[in-house]
Amino acid sequence: MAKTIIVSNRLPVKMSIKEGELSYQSSEGGLATGLGSIYKEGDNIWLGWPGLATDKKNTFKDEITDTLQKDNMFPVFLTSKEIEDFYEGFCNETIWPNFHYFNQYIIYDDDMWKAYQKVNRKFAKAIEKVAEPDDTVWIHDYQLLLLPEMVRSLFPKISIGFFLHIPFPSYESFRLLPWRRELLMGMIGADFLGFHTYDDMRHFLSSVSRLAGIGNSNGKINVGNRKIMVDALPMGIDYQKYHETASAPETLAREVRYRTNIGETKLILSIDRLDYSKGIPQRLRAFEQFLKRHPEFLEKVSIMMIVVPSRDSVGKYKELKEEVDLLVGRINGHYGRLNWTPIHYFYRSFPLNALSAFYRMADVALVTPMRDGMNLVCKEFIASKLDKKGVLILSEMAGASKELSDAIQINPNDIHQMVDALHQALIMEEEEQIQRMDVMQKSLQRYNIHHWVALFMERLKFIREEQQSLETKIIDDLTRTDIIEKYSSAEKRLIFLDYDGTLTGFKGNPQMAKPDKELYEILQKLIDQPQNRVVVVSGRDKTTLEEWLGHLSLEFIAEHGVWKKELDGKWKTITKITGQWKDEIRTVLEGYVNRTPGSFIEEKDYSIVWHYRKVETGLGEIRTRELTSHLNYLAGNKNLQVLEGHMVVEIKNSEINKGRAAALWVDKQKSPFIMAIGDDWTDEDTFVAMPEHAFTIKVGSSASAAKYSLPSPSEVRGLLTQLGQA
Repeated sequence: MAKTIIVSNRLPVKMSIKEGELSYQSSEGGLATGLGSIYKEGDNIWLGWPGLATDKKNTFKDEITDTLQKDNMFPVFLTSKEIEDFYEGFCNETIWPNFHYFNQYIIYDDDMWKAYQKVNRKFAKAIEKVAEPDDTVWIHDYQLLLLPEMVRSLFPKISIGFFLHIPFPSYESFRLLPWRRELLMGMIGADFLGFHTYDDMRHFLSSVSRLAGIGNSNGKINVGNRKIMVDALPMGIDYQKYHETASAPETLAREVRYRTNIGETKLILSIDRLDYSKGIPQRLRAFEQFLKRHPEFLEKVSIMMIVVPSRDSVGKYKELKEEVDLLVGRINGHYGRLNWTPIHYFYRSFPLNALSAFYRMADVALVTPMRDGMNLVCKEFIASKLDKKGVLILSEMAGASKELSDAIQINPNDIHQMVDALHQALIMEEEEQIQRMDVMQKSLQRYNIHHWVALFMERLKFIREEQQSLETKIIDDLTRTDIIEKYSSAEKRLIFLDYDGTLTGFKGNPQMAKPDKELYEILQKLIDQPQNRVVVVSGRDKTTLEEWLGHLSLEFIAEHGVWKKELDGKWKTITKITGQWKDEIRTVLEGYVNRTPGSFIEEKDYSIVWHYRKVETGLGEIRTRELTSHLNYLAGNKNLQVLEGHMVVEIKNSEINKGRAAALWVDKQKSPFIMAIGDDWTDEDTFVAMPEHAFTIKVGSSASAAKYSLPSPSEVRGLLTQLGQA
């Protein structure tokens, strides 16, 4: 039976060794809560590192494995050196600063990169031990960016999902990494990739286009013979859990105790892990400025600042801790009174009931990261407000800002805006507080962690079903016999044949792809049979088709559906179109030709083509990404369509396509035998336009709407020869 395998760097447990004994504690994190509904069912598994360094001298591996397997978990053991170079090194000193736009902190170290590769391979080997080809694998976060492709190489048909829990940076930031292409290719081993926000998704697609040379359309990417999907799915929290904890007796008891100690001052709450991306010093300076500009709030408002320890032995984090300590000391020293402390500062973690009490007490939550993938603290604060009184000040740089538009949103780099936001929050009328909070609570209730998990799995299932529907079956002997039998018994036959890549292979110079003697003979035998109408459907211009094939009794669709020629021998346009747009587009294409040696323009009556098959490998793909982006922008309001083919980019009127043109023949001649063969994405329109009983055949191995496939033009010729002799 197929199972689901959750894969993350850390398992949802905290394991440690105390006095020679193994200690085991479940995690209360949001991800563990949300995914509990998956990994605890049936044979499903959560695979990851248990949190302990297991060097050779460690004797607990078997005990850890046995303990975890009872709870559907499977450990991946890491040594101290691997943790240092992989997790503390490449993950947090290379990827983390790059993805959060702190590029000045990046360490470019080849040994750390090798450790990252090694650990990702270790995870892949662990998956290989437990996975079956029909399983689903859901991989999480930036520590495992290479893993999807590694799993794909082991199980080519397995279903793989990937979710990134931190921001994905813009192309300009991501391109700084020497290993950028390897990271991208690792990620697109997945079938479905999820990001918190549309911006993250857009940045990823831009990098795939410009660094990997792979285009996209409506969030879908064609990678070889696979179609993959990218989407924005903001992660929620376990709303009910935080809502219920806020009314628990222990929480209420803690609130009374804390409030008694703090007094009746208004409370601003700040909760963060120690990290430079959280903007803690900027927040403190803003509060200092607030007290300076609004002395009427002295002794009336305090900040409860909780900073959870994180890697404070690392240089940058140690410096950050010292800076925070100094700022807190300076502000408290300058403004503090015997009966009032401006900043209640705690450098430690708190249990859930304590946090819930702080959420209940807080008049304002100050959540102002410089950059954050989502930030769940602000959502937990909202869920804990049973009376709906309280104000959220939220950085627009946090992913959550896209959902929580009723928060007071600020730019964390603008200290004056932050000061104004604090003042606005502290004087806000209760009625407005309740109104804003009510809207945000309803949103978080609906889009909770369980909704996020279900939606991710639904989207992964959707793209897998689409992939399977596009998979074409290679024509075997049985299918070939069926085609020939139906062909032989039909009184009328309609055959659509693409030219380049179908009847003949591609050439460096398109004019060198002229028909040879063999092709003329194959076509003539088909034409000689009176039951047949043979239509050549091509993107080529009508002049070339006329010159090469006009002497045969063929019918034609030229320029992807602009022109048609039936047996009466006259070329006609299929619909009323104009070529007035060509001057502007030609100028753009000429600019790319000037910058790209080996490229050239082919002009047709109602379309223009940019060829790059003679361009240096790599450069052509880069220019194509730039050009298609440029053309798509220009095409937006001109009713034009940009098509990418084999080493070509073509722009034409959007109402024109091969399928619309081919449908004219299908409708006119009701044939019991219809066959359409093509190799390009432009031929997909033809396949879709064919009736159910038609034989649609894709040339090549890429995904297609066609029912069947043949590997090459020579195989196509072989099939047509058999039909000609039938």
